[in-house]
Amino acid sequence: MKRGLILGACLTCTFVALSLLSFIWTPYDIGSLDIPNKLHPPDMVNWLGTDHLGRDIVSMIMMGARTSIAVALVAVGIGMGVGIPLGLWAAARRGTLLDEVIMRGNDLIFAFPSLVIAILITAVFGASAVNAIIAIGIFNIPVFARLTRSAALSLWERDFILAARVSGKSAFRISYEHILPNITNLMIVQGTIQFSLGILAEAALSYIGLGAQPPTASWGRMLADAQTLVSFAPHTAIVPGMAIVLMVLGLNLLGDGLRDWLDPKMRVARV
Repeated sequence: MKRGLILGACLTCTFVALSLLSFIWTPYDIGSLDIPNKLHPPDMVNWLGTDHLGRDIVSMIMMGARTSIAVALVAVGIGMGVGIPLGLWAAARRGTLLDEVIMRGNDLIFAFPSLVIAILITAVFGASAVNAIIAIGIFNIPVFARLTRSAALSLWERDFILAARVSGKSAFRISYEHILPNITNLMIVQGTIQFSLGILAEAALSYIGLGAQPPTASWGRMLADAQTLVSFAPHTAIVPGMAIVLMVLGLNLLGDGLRDWLDPKMRVARV
């Protein structure tokens, strides 16, 4: 478990570091096209080769990491920021009309995957990274709402919550002073998992043209541009594909490791 956690943290931190570094430095300017050197294989000048427009793939991967991480991070933030309060509210009002409305609303959103939501949003507002964030964020809301409600309901009958109710605390205060701190670890783990799914969703949306638009770099857009070049320039597809695989693998390993590390039962077992 510990090795998986360390490996996941290393992979995740590597891509985060690359995305942050891209704000101040990249090997080459991705806005500069070098058509005579297009589809150049990896060498000492272009470490991972160049794409169909002569752009350095290392620089594109760094800029694409920034796009993917930003989209997934903001989308997960939207899901947590809206879904967790809704889940706490539904748990505090369990069995009431409000609880039923919140949960049926979540079911309605679940009926439309993020890709379908993105298509609907794009049809109205046009394709962009912002609309991809909104689509993925909307889909994340019911995930966190349902998980929060389920975890909170298991705590509402605990003795320390009953003591808080007897002392006169409102449901709002109990939810945020007692329930939320006890499910924070679970939310962190789920947030890590949704982050990895957000990376995949952003890549998928960009691949079909509904995510980040040129000249903004995106791993999904790189794959879309390389799909007809695989036979004679495989590096243009392998590199962004491996970037997505390693980023998602790192986040999944990190999430699994955090789940085991933060689980009190696993902590007792380690002792």
